[in-house]
Amino acid sequence: MQGLAQFWSGSDGLARTVALLLLAMSVTAWVLICWKGWLLRRATADIARAVPAFWDAATLADGRDRLQAIDREGLLLPLLDAAAAQPTRGTLESTGLLESQLTRRLRDALHRGLAHLQFGQVLLASIGSTAPFVGLFGTVWGIYHALGGMVAAGSISIDQVAGPIGESLVMTAAGIAVAVPAVLAYNVFGLWVSACEAELEGYAHDLRQMVLDQAAGS
Repeated sequence: MQGLAQFWSGSDGLARTVALLLLAMSVTAWVLICWKGWLLRRATADIARAVPAFWDAATLADGRDRLQAIDREGLLLPLLDAAAAQPTRGTLESTGLLESQLTRRLRDALHRGLAHLQFGQVLLASIGSTAPFVGLFGTVWGIYHALGGMVAAGSISIDQVAGPIGESLVMTAAGIAVAVPAVLAYNVFGLWVSACEAELEGYAHDLRQMVLDQAAGS
């Protein structure tokens, strides 16, 4: 702690800016990790419960009520609404085949749901890939600043150099410490999002087939 205090008091504005930037990146990454972990766990559990409950319903209205009660993240209900929607007469959408209309509406609803699940992934990846370089830049600048001060003082010794360089290397360690959780979380969340995407695509495909079967039987 004392070394950090000495580094802070002996550093210039740019080095302090780098340190604050790493702190902001760390806080942002951990906020995203906690929020996305909670969101994806809830979404995964809701999909696993809601899809069987929907297909076990006696009517479409009953199935919709079940989805509304279980689907807290609003991932499945928009797909059902898209499948049941009717295009406005006189529009380009209404002139297409039913199969094409369903594909377009379900695709758009699916993309909106996936965008909700993927929110924050780019930021996590950016933090994980840039934090080590930000920390390395802080180290290089800290060493340069320390050596410049020693040259200006007119005396350089091993003892004088070792302390400032050791303190500057903390910036590299801080950059790695910020990056590792962000990278690990990005990879884990990517697997969870892919699993949810597969379930949502399967549900959308089944809805599409159900509507087509109903239209063929009517």
